[in-house]
Amino acid sequence: MKILGIESSSLVAGVALVTDGVLTAEYTMNDKKTHSQTLLPMLDAVVQLLNLDLNTVDGIAVSAGPGSFTGLRIGSATAKGLGLALDKPLLSVPTLDALAYNLWGSAALVCPIMDARRNQVYTGLYHVFEELQVIKPSCAMDMHALTAELNERGERVIFLGDGVPVYREVIQKELHVPFSFAPAQMNRQRAASVASLGIQYWKEGKWETAASHKPEYLRKPQAEREREGISL
Repeated sequence: MKILGIESSSLVAGVALVTDGVLTAEYTMNDKKTHSQTLLPMLDAVVQLLNLDLNTVDGIAVSAGPGSFTGLRIGSATAKGLGLALDKPLLSVPTLDALAYNLWGSAALVCPIMDARRNQVYTGLYHVFEELQVIKPSCAMDMHALTAELNERGERVIFLGDGVPVYREVIQKELHVPFSFAPAQMNRQRAASVASLGIQYWKEGKWETAASHKPEYLRKPQAEREREGISL
């Protein structure tokens, strides 16, 4: 089985191919260039280096959100275009689920946080010791409310995601349970995790047509929220 993974929900842009349970290729960039500049050239590089016939891919897994509205749209459009052109199904993988999957095998409570601005984070809570267990589904919430919830749970926590450098001081000041921060090789979104979770989704029949796929933003764009007077 071959699953192509696409990640574009944050500053990280990534393309990966998992073949029969083996990571065949992964191309990741974490830079300020827009994904419209990087994603397709990265995909083309993987195809050329592997001499890959995209028609042999079984499905396309894409990070479905939450995250950057622009980034998610670009990733979604890329996956939909490939799916329609190749007549392949899409596997819509929640961004935070895939981020937590980076830490598969950890005995701690895994808490990915993505900066959503205005003291807000996109987050979820997971156990990933032997399989991915969603303890708290993806949501947008106040960072101070999250630390209070984690203190109440009383478990050791590992944080990862682009929200860590933004809220590191808040975590260190307010958290009273043992905690740590994931190291560089696993603390940001990875297309490899998207593709790997895509395989699990495939086995569970959780695929969709390219035409029906759409990102999950969790909240409205800032311009709409400001127009409606919504603070979250």
